[in-house]
Amino acid sequence: MDREVIFRPKWHSAFWFLILMMLCFFHATKAEITCRSCHLGNKWRARELMLKFDTSESTTGLEREVFGHGDGAVRSGAASAESRRLRCAAGSAECAPEIRAEYAEPRLQRNTDTRHAEGDTGESELAKMKVSNVKTSGGKKTSAGATRYRKRARRNSDDDDDDDNRRSTGSAQSQDAGEDMRSVAGRRVTRSELRWSRAERRAAGPKQEELKLNSSTFALTGDSSHNQAMVHWSGQNSSVILMLTKLFDFNLNSVTESSLWRSTDYGATYQKLNDKVGSKTILSYLYVSPNNKRKIMLLTDPEVESSLLISSDEGATYQKYRLSFYILSLLFHPEQEDWILAYSHDQKLYSSVEFGRKWQVVHERVAPNRFYWSKMGLDKEPGLIHLETSISEGQALYVTCKLQNCTDANKGKPFPGYIDPNSLVVQDEYVFVQVSAAGRPIYYVSAKRDVFTPMKLPKYTLPKDLHVISTDENRVVAAVQEWNQNETYNLYVSDTSGVYYTLALENVVSSMGPEGNVMVDLYEVAGIKGMFLANRKTDNQVKTHITYNRGRDWSLLQAPSKDLRGNSIHCVLPYCSLHLHLHVSANPYTSGNIASRDTAPGIIVASGSIGSELSTSNVSVFIASDAGNTWRQIFDEEYALLYLDQGGALVAIRHTPLPIRHLWLSFDEGRQWNKYSFTNTPLFVDGVLGEPGEETLIMTIFGHVSHRSEWQLVKIDFRSIFNRRCTEADYQTWHLHNQGEPCLMGVKRIYQKLKPTSRCVMGKTYSVSMTSGPCDCTEADFECDYGYERRTNGKCTPAFWFHPSTMSRSCTTGMTFLNSTGYRKVVSNNCTAGVSVEYTARRQQCPIQAPKGLHLVTSEGTLTATLGTNVTFLVFLEEGDGARTSITLDFGDGHALTYSNVSSIEDGIKHIYKAVGIYRVTATGENSLGSETVMLYLHVTCQLEYIHLSAPFVAVRNKEVNLTAVLWPSQVGTVTYIWWIGNNTEPVITLEGSVACTFSREGISTVTVQVSAGNTILQDRKNIAVHEYFRSHLLAFSSNLDDHNPDVAEWRLDVSRVIKNSLIQATSVAEDQLLVTILPGLPTAAEFFLLPDKQLTEGKAEKSSAHLDQLSEVLLSSLNQNLVQFTLRPGVQVTVYAAHLSAAPLVDTSENHSGSAMLMLLSVVVLGLAVFVIYKFKRKIPGLNVYAQMQNEKEQELMSPANPTEGTPSSQRDLVHSLEILDTEFNSRPIGCMKPHVHVKFSTELPTYIV
Repeated sequence: MDREVIFRPKWHSAFWFLILMMLCFFHATKAEITCRSCHLGNKWRARELMLKFDTSESTTGLEREVFGHGDGAVRSGAASAESRRLRCAAGSAECAPEIRAEYAEPRLQRNTDTRHAEGDTGESELAKMKVSNVKTSGGKKTSAGATRYRKRARRNSDDDDDDDNRRSTGSAQSQDAGEDMRSVAGRRVTRSELRWSRAERRAAGPKQEELKLNSSTFALTGDSSHNQAMVHWSGQNSSVILMLTKLFDFNLNSVTESSLWRSTDYGATYQKLNDKVGSKTILSYLYVSPNNKRKIMLLTDPEVESSLLISSDEGATYQKYRLSFYILSLLFHPEQEDWILAYSHDQKLYSSVEFGRKWQVVHERVAPNRFYWSKMGLDKEPGLIHLETSISEGQALYVTCKLQNCTDANKGKPFPGYIDPNSLVVQDEYVFVQVSAAGRPIYYVSAKRDVFTPMKLPKYTLPKDLHVISTDENRVVAAVQEWNQNETYNLYVSDTSGVYYTLALENVVSSMGPEGNVMVDLYEVAGIKGMFLANRKTDNQVKTHITYNRGRDWSLLQAPSKDLRGNSIHCVLPYCSLHLHLHVSANPYTSGNIASRDTAPGIIVASGSIGSELSTSNVSVFIASDAGNTWRQIFDEEYALLYLDQGGALVAIRHTPLPIRHLWLSFDEGRQWNKYSFTNTPLFVDGVLGEPGEETLIMTIFGHVSHRSEWQLVKIDFRSIFNRRCTEADYQTWHLHNQGEPCLMGVKRIYQKLKPTSRCVMGKTYSVSMTSGPCDCTEADFECDYGYERRTNGKCTPAFWFHPSTMSRSCTTGMTFLNSTGYRKVVSNNCTAGVSVEYTARRQQCPIQAPKGLHLVTSEGTLTATLGTNVTFLVFLEEGDGARTSITLDFGDGHALTYSNVSSIEDGIKHIYKAVGIYRVTATGENSLGSETVMLYLHVTCQLEYIHLSAPFVAVRNKEVNLTAVLWPSQVGTVTYIWWIGNNTEPVITLEGSVACTFSREGISTVTVQVSAGNTILQDRKNIAVHEYFRSHLLAFSSNLDDHNPDVAEWRLDVSRVIKNSLIQATSVAEDQLLVTILPGLPTAAEFFLLPDKQLTEGKAEKSSAHLDQLSEVLLSSLNQNLVQFTLRPGVQVTVYAAHLSAAPLVDTSENHSGSAMLMLLSVVVLGLAVFVIYKFKRKIPGLNVYAQMQNEKEQELMSPANPTEGTPSSQRDLVHSLEILDTEFNSRPIGCMKPHVHVKFSTELPTYIV
C-alpha cells in the first residue's frame, strides 16, 4: 500500500520533542496526576468495575455486563446489541432460546490505570471480542470477552480539550488533522504532540462556541469503595433503572459490601434501597425475568447467607426467601415468566414454577451448562427439560425430564447409549451429541427431534475439534479443526437435515477466550441476509474476506481510495486490501471492534488496517454505508461507536486513559462529525448504557472524577438535538448489491433509508422497509453437494473417495429418490427458473440392487460389554433396498433374530449375555439380489471383585512350588496374570492362573500376583518361608474356639501368635525354630512347622532329621497331654490338640533327599494340589473362552462330602479340608457383576504364619 508521507528536517522533530518533554514535566507536577501515579498498576485491581445490563433477548435474567477498556473509554452503546453474532451452541440469546447466567463473571477494569511520570506510558486494555462458540465435546459456555493491552502516550485533560478544539465542527476530513495515532509494536505516539504548538493552535482560528448535550449527573454517595456494578434498565416505556454496586474482595474472592440503587426518572436521580432489602444483607447478583421486566430477583452472597429477594414491582419492594442450596447459574424459560432452572454447587438441577419462591430437585449429577428448556413446536411438552447427566468418568447420558415429575418412569432417552461428557447441545431444532470410539469422535445430530444420525463431513476431514456456530435458517454452520490444523478452523455448512456438510471456507483464524472457549473470527452482518465477514489465514497472513451468499463465494475488501485527510491510498487487490478486526462483544450494550444493526441495513462500523494483512498497529475506524462495497475512514485511532435512533445517528466516544467530557455525533452515516460536551467536569469513563430498544435516545455514562471518588452517573438525553420527526420525504431508496450485482441470495432487495441530509427522529414506530423481486437462478446460487468438490474451473465434481450411488441407500423399490447433480441450492436462496432445472437434484426411480456396505457396531462404539447388561447393536446399510432387505443378527450365544427390513431396527437391537466369553456376532442383510455379512467379536466380561493367592506357607529350598491365583467370580473374561516372585526385577506374565517356581535361598520370599481383567487390576501378596529341612503337624482346637472365630486374616494372625507363645512355654522350643499359622475357614484348624537348629545340626541331613524328630516328640507329647492351652478372653479357655498326621510332609533326612520322607513330601504335595484344583475347580482355570453358541449344560461344582471332626481327624480328611477352606472367604461373597472401571485394589491379608 502506498501512502503520502510528510517529511520534516531533523532539527524540527528535535525541537518539538523538547516541547513535548516540557509539557510532560508540567503534567507530572499536577497533584491529581502525581497522586495517581503513586499507585502500582496492580493495586487498582480492586477497583475493577463490572457493569451488567438487561436485554429483552436474554433468558438468563442475569444483567448484561459492559466490557470496557482499562484505559477508561468503553466500547459501549447499543451498537453491538443489534450486530448479529453467529449463534453458538448455547452462549447467547441468539444461539438458543435460553442464555445461562454464569457464576464466574467477566469484569470491566475501572479507569484507574497507573500514570507514569516523565512521559512513561501505561498499559491499557482493549476489549477483544470474537464469536463465542460452544464445543460439542466439552466445551464450556462462556462469554466472548477478553482484553488486550496497548500502550498509549500520556496526556492530561487539558490536552483533550485542546485536541477537541482543533477539530473543525462538521468536518470529518479535518477532525484528526492534528492527531494521528501511530503504533509500533503496541506503542502509540500522538502526532499532534509533536507537530502542534499552542501558537499554532491559536493560529488555526478562533475558538468556536461549544455544543452541549442535555445531561444531568448523579453521584452514588457512599459507594466510592465499590468496584463492581450490575445495571438493569427496563426500557419498554419504563423509566426505572436498578443498579447493584458491590465491593469484591479479590483476596477473599467474595463480595463484602453492596448497595442497591433505584431510579424512576431515566437515571437523573437514584434512591438507595439498602433498608428495604436489609441493611446487613450482602447482595451478589441481579436477575430479571426476560418475559416480565417488572419481576426482579436478587441473590445474596452465599458466604453470609443463601437467600433470594424477589420483587414484582420493578424493584420497589422485596420479599425474602431462604435457599437450601447455592445457585451457580440460572436458566429462565423463554416463554413462561415464572419458570426457572437453577444449577447448584453440588451438580443438582432445581426447578421453580413460582419465580424462585419454591424449589424442587429435578435431577442429580447434571453436567454444568448442559440443560435446556424445550422448544414449542418441536418438543411434545412445554415443561420438558433436556439435560446431560454424568454416569461415570468418561460416560454420560442424554435424558429428557418433565419439569415437575422427573422420575425414572418419565425419563426419556432420545439417544441410545452413552455420550461423551459435556457434549450435549440443544440449539433451535437441532440436537448434537458426541461419542468417542477407538480414540476418534463421532458426532451425531437430530433434526426436529428425529432419530440421531452421524454427521457426514468429507471422509478424510478427521476432525480434532468441532464447534457448532449457527443453526438458523434451517441449516448448521460448524467450525472444524482438522487433523492437520492447530490454530485455524475450516467452516462447513450443512443441508437442512444437519447431516451432510460441505466446505465453505478454509483456515479461519481462531483464538482462545478468557475461560478457554474457542473464538472464531467470523461475523454475520446484521440486516443483510447471507452476508458474512471472516478472517482467513493464507501463507501466514491474515486477510478479511466477505461473502453475500452464505459462504458460496468469498472476496477481499476493497480499501478506501483516500485517507482521512484526503490523501490518496494506493491499494490494489489482491496484494493490498482492507482488513477488519472481527471481535464481537458478548454484551449487546457494548461494542466490540465491529458493529451493525438490523434497523440500519448496510451500515457497518469496524476497526481495522490497510495493507497486505491484518495488523494491530495503525488501527483506524472505517465505515461502509453500502453493505461493504465501499469503505471510508472516519477516525485514525480507536473509538467506540453507538447507534442512536435506530441507526439514524452515530455516537463516537474516544478510547483514552484520560478523563474526557466530549463525544462526537454524526447524522449522515459518518461523513461529518460534530463535537458535543456531555459534562462540565472531565470524567474517567467506566461504562455506557443505552436505553433498551431500537430507539436509544437516552444514554447513561458511568465513571468517576478520581480514583477515590463516588460513582458518577451522567444521563444524556439526545432528543433535544433533533428538531422534528422524520417524514416520508426524509427517506430514499437504496439497492443492495455486490460490486454492481443486484441479485443476491436469488432476489433483488431495495431498502428505504434515511437521507444523509435529513436530521430528524425516526422514532419507535419506524421499521425497516424492504421490497424484493426474484432473480433467475445462476450457477452462483448453488453450492457443491456433499461428496463433491469445486474445481478451479468452478465445476463441482465427485471427490476421489465419494461414490454417488451411495446417496440412494434409503430407497425402496418402487419409490423415487433425488439423484444429486453435484450441486444444491444455497439455503434460503430464493432464485427461480434460470439454470434451476440443470442444477437441481433429479427425481429418479430407486434402483434395485443387492445390499452393500453393511455395518455392525454397538451403540457405545466399543467391543466390550458387561455380563447381565443390555447390549445395543446398531446395523447400518449404505446401499440397497432397505425396505426389502431383511436383517438377521446372530448374537453368537445360540440366539438369533431376523427383521424384515432395515428401518425396523433404527433404534438398535438389544441383547443380554448370560455367560462370560468372546462372542462372534454376525449380521446378514439379504434381498432377492444377494446378501452381505458383517461380523463383530464382542468381549463379554464380568467385574473382577476379589483374588486369592494360594501358596504354601513353607517351601523346600530348590524344590518346585505351585502358586495359584483364585478369582471371584471365577469367570470374568480374558485375564492376564502378572507374577512378581522373590527379588526378580522382571515379572512373569501368563494367561493361566498357576505357575511353578523354585526358591534358591532360605528365608522369607515374597510372591505378588496382579490380575488384569478389562479395566480392573487387583493383586494379592503372600510371604513364603523357605527352608532346607522342616517338619509340620496339623493342630486342632476345642470347639469353643469356633464360636469366637470371625474368619478374618487379622484374627488368624493374632491367634497364631498366641498359639506359638503357648507352645514355647509348654515345650521350651526356641522361638526361631517354630512357625505357626491358622488356616482359613471353620472349624478352626492350624499347622505348626519345626525348623532345625543350624548350629547343632551343622546343616547335615542326618543331624537335622534326628533333631527334628526330637523336637516333634516334645511338641506332640505336650499336645497329647493337653498341656498347651491359652485364654482367648475371660472365661474362654482353649485347648490345643495334635492331629495324627501332618498336612505338610516330613523332610527326608538323607543327603540326596531320597527315601520315604521325600516320597511322602512329593506325594502329599501333588495330592493336595490335585484335590484343591481338580476337586474344587475341576481344572476350570480362568482364561480365554470363545463361544460359538450357547452352552446347553452348565458344569456343576462338587461340594466336599466330609468335614473334619472336632477331635482327632484323619490326615487325608484334614488335608482335603485345609485346602478347601482356603477359598471359603471369597466363595462366601454374594455373586454378582458390577460395571467395570479402572481401579487397583490391594489385598489386606497379612502373612498368617508366626516366626
